[in-house]
Amino acid sequence: MKKYFSILLFLALSISSYAQSNYPIFVQDSLKLISAQFEFTEGASVDKDGNVFFTDQPNDKIWKYDINGKLSLFMDKSGRANGTYFDKQGNLIVCADENNQIWSIDKNKKVKVLFSDYEGKKVNGPNDIWLDTKGGIYFTDPYYQRDYWTRKTSEMDGEKVYYLPKGKKNAMLVADGLVRPNGIVGTPDGKFLYVADRIADVTYKYQINSNGLLSNRQPVLKQGSDGMTLDSNGNIYITGKGVDIYKPNGEKIGHINVPENWCGNICFGGKNKDVLFITASKSLYSIKTNAKGVE
Repeated sequence: MKKYFSILLFLALSISSYAQSNYPIFVQDSLKLISAQFEFTEGASVDKDGNVFFTDQPNDKIWKYDINGKLSLFMDKSGRANGTYFDKQGNLIVCADENNQIWSIDKNKKVKVLFSDYEGKKVNGPNDIWLDTKGGIYFTDPYYQRDYWTRKTSEMDGEKVYYLPKGKKNAMLVADGLVRPNGIVGTPDGKFLYVADRIADVTYKYQINSNGLLSNRQPVLKQGSDGMTLDSNGNIYITGKGVDIYKPNGEKIGHINVPENWCGNICFGGKNKDVLFITASKSLYSIKTNAKGVE
């Protein structure tokens, strides 16, 4: 009898394990349009409580969608904010594209300029951003000509990735040899950084060294991305024509159809960090998932 129950228990555990590994991350029909009142949404990020912040760059605004489902304007005149990310102190770190800077915005909307130039030159335009466990800032610097700029050409030699150590004004060049770096995200243990090259249509994985420099570049996805995020299983979510989901080994495991021309960025939010929020053209969408974000 004991042997019989042992066999039953083994079968039950095996079936449970199989079901969990094959359980869908999302249900397409649960995609929800939150609002379509914007000009172009970008820069989704989440605070410690699960509230989601995102930018409407052409209108120079940052919006907030809270865990209770309320949409509100967080900040007007946001420096043409693009990519955003929260630091451990609750400050919103922003790629302020208007003057090619990086800002820190506190809860009272007080702005502090963290970065303004590289070796005396204006960078192309900080686009996407990720903070490591030390509070250092990695940012991509592609060149997208803006109609609100007076300049018409870049001051930089190429489009690269930089690292700004916490408390420092001078950034370090950490990755070159890219055509147009855009989406960026790191693993929560601080060991690896993903950088997407939109024009080359490839996403690379780098090893993060103790000094903040990157090494051992490896192509992991044969697809570029605008914005990126990770879940607690290490799956990679990338944007463009909808949202594609990949395992860490590069195996594609899902695609979320979004009825917009382009998806700019994504993050997990909500009380349990299990709702995926998607900034897509003039809209903000959400979709409930069986995954959990790590940001």
